Amino acid sequence: MTVSATSGAIDLGGTKIEARLFDAGLNSLQTRRIDTPTTSYAAMMEALCAQIDWLLEQSGQADLPVGICVPGVIDPESGIAFAANVPITGENPGQTLAHRYGREFPLENDCMALALSEANGGAGEGYSSVVGLIMGTGVGAGFALSGSIPMRHGGIAVEIGHIGMPADILARHGLPVSPCGCGRKGCMERYVAGSGLGRLSEWLTGTAVAGPEVVSRAAAGDARMAMVLDVWTELAVECLLTLQLTLAPQCIVIGGGVSRMPGLVERLQAALAVTDFGALRLPQLRIAEHGDSSGARGMALLAVARRKMQKDI
Repeated sequence: MTVSATSGAIDLGGTKIEARLFDAGLNSLQTRRIDTPTTSYAAMMEALCAQIDWLLEQSGQADLPVGICVPGVIDPESGIAFAANVPITGENPGQTLAHRYGREFPLENDCMALALSEANGGAGEGYSSVVGLIMGTGVGAGFALSGSIPMRHGGIAVEIGHIGMPADILARHGLPVSPCGCGRKGCMERYVAGSGLGRLSEWLTGTAVAGPEVVSRAAAGDARMAMVLDVWTELAVECLLTLQLTLAPQCIVIGGGVSRMPGLVERLQAALAVTDFGALRLPQLRIAEHGDSSGARGMALLAVARRKMQKDI
């Protein structure tokens, strides 16, 4: 049985490959998740193609517009990819798909797809410049300008998670310059990702407590966990301030697991308002309206736009 879909999208992640069908209003119709094979590029691409085939079969449209977001960088000129969590580094996934299906599929960074989605009918609607900040296992961001994804040299997204945390704030709280998986040290994501809360609890109290438990204990009156959460807030504001000083977006939309923290926007907005940059025009903070499906939604939007552009040529 086919469904009345007008577009599809795939969110390729390190643990799952999620395929979604959307209607003309970009409402999600059906979803299918499978595990991401990480043993080889060939195995991962077979799984990705199986998800594309499912989208085409469910929609009954061999030419269904389908966009794919990935957690990494795809050079817009060469098509060569780089990613830490999926086996596509040095490969050209767009070319592989084109050889198999005889057509091109838009590929984009997952954070950029989130920003595009939320700038169009999401929490960033009405703002001309929107940053989509994903705070989950890691930290990354994307940027939408006037409702579109701007060209960024080399296809890089807004890699805020791998900018160094200021040394003075680490010294003030006695925090280590923690090694990051990217090979650098002291990266922001080591401190403000969801997993960063757990690391902070261990560094500051000597007891490792998972992020969600830090939040719940702080809410229940645990003074030590409240202190950990306050330090995390101070660090997270440094991340927001860096985005504002470099990109000056009107709105920062937060997605990922951290976005589910109760009172997050109010906590961050209050802390951001009392930074040393008192004359700085600060961004509005919002929680991603389309949640876990926002990246896929952005890719569906992009795929439809690219199809229309091709028809207009």
